[in-house]
Amino acid sequence: MFDSLLLTSGTDYTTQATTVPFGSFIICLLVSLAIGFGVSFVYMLTHKKEGYAQSYAVTLIMLPPIVCVLLMLINFIGGIAIAGIFGLTRYRSVAADPKDISYVFLAMAVGVVTGMGYIAYAIVFFVVIAAVLYALNAMDYAAPKASDMTLKISVPENLNYDGLFDAVLNKYCASWKLRRVKTTNFGSMFDCIYAIQLPNNVEQKKMIDELRTLNGNMTITLTLFKYEDKIYEK
Repeated sequence: MFDSLLLTSGTDYTTQATTVPFGSFIICLLVSLAIGFGVSFVYMLTHKKEGYAQSYAVTLIMLPPIVCVLLMLINFIGGIAIAGIFGLTRYRSVAADPKDISYVFLAMAVGVVTGMGYIAYAIVFFVVIAAVLYALNAMDYAAPKASDMTLKISVPENLNYDGLFDAVLNKYCASWKLRRVKTTNFGSMFDCIYAIQLPNNVEQKKMIDELRTLNGNMTITLTLFKYEDKIYEK
């Protein structure tokens, strides 16, 4: 059950025939594709709350069969470092969430295992890791007590913003720092941009209402520190 479909018992990797049986090729390809759908489904399931990128979900489907085919069509598996397969992947940009990288490596690892013909191992590996990822997400494991956010406060030009909001920010924020000040509307207004850590139990409306009384009821914007267009599900 746990033997490779591509190697007979006792066969050395360095002496493997260069021809992959067509039946084994189809089985490995379909299994890796099916597990790719599973990896993508787990990714979407664990990212319903914070949102996910459609392109990322599709990529997770395609990675396992791509890596699988690459491995199966290599003449001598023993003559190439497995790390080289992972080196084939390049990213145009950094993943929005560091934990998303684990899904990429899961998809690629599944492709490697299925590409070597160990179908049962690939299935067991995916089921175990998927269960762990889902459990960690359900338990909200290692969730921070504060969120990194960006606060932008518009201030009229006749109002001195220096130290004006310090008392309110000290009251509601775990930490904060003024990152940038710029003029807008042809110099008639200032935009004060703060990087803040806001505890999850803070009522954001109360903080914004108190800030509005200080900035002349001008515009106040509160956003996540890193914002991207994503798909959100209820």
